[in-house]
Amino acid sequence: MKNIIETHQLTKKFKKETVLKNVSIHVKEHSVYGLLGPNGAGKSTLLKLLTGVLKPSSGKVFYQGAIWQKKDLKNIGAMIEGPAIYPNLTAYENLKVLATLLAINDQRIPQVLQTVDLKNTGNKIVKHFSLGMKQRLGIAMALLNQPELLILDEPTNGLDPLGIQELRELIRWFPSQGITVILSSHILNEVQQMADTVGIVYHGQLKYENKNDPQKANLEKLFMEIIKGGDEQ
Repeated sequence: MKNIIETHQLTKKFKKETVLKNVSIHVKEHSVYGLLGPNGAGKSTLLKLLTGVLKPSSGKVFYQGAIWQKKDLKNIGAMIEGPAIYPNLTAYENLKVLATLLAINDQRIPQVLQTVDLKNTGNKIVKHFSLGMKQRLGIAMALLNQPELLILDEPTNGLDPLGIQELRELIRWFPSQGITVILSSHILNEVQQMADTVGIVYHGQLKYENKNDPQKANLEKLFMEIIKGGDEQ
């Protein structure tokens, strides 16, 4: 499988603080890439660089083998730092607003609502949704433009066990539909159960990147060794 997105020595500085340093990730097409790291490790910053929200201080992002350009956003869907939703609108109305902004046909809306199991929410406004329903709406919004690449920042954050299981099954299903997923999390167990490849970020550096074997219990040991080793530096 070819890589749908790569970064080469990606670095991001805010004034004198280096938030990411020489990060090179490799995300295979039609897979789930799990970006693992504690809070504050630089995961969200990396995702913002992949979506053009931030510009790198140095290094490059490659999409489909070419240097990332703004036009690539038409093939990318993202939910970073929670879904941007209007609480006093219904799920359909939220998607309608986004469809209008993106010049997307309304016929796409029922499709994505069905995909995330929100088709029967009717006139219920979003502020009365559970947290899991709001997360699924955020994913529906990210899916509206039929992306090849879906980027999700902490998608299971705050969900109850049932919500986590439902979201996990949805994310694992996406590659079979031709959608590559990059998800970030600080919850090791969730990444191990969902990801085909795991990248571990700590103190703004990519400390590990390799295939994931959900049957092996060594990811936790590896993660703790990286964290302890990083703190000792």
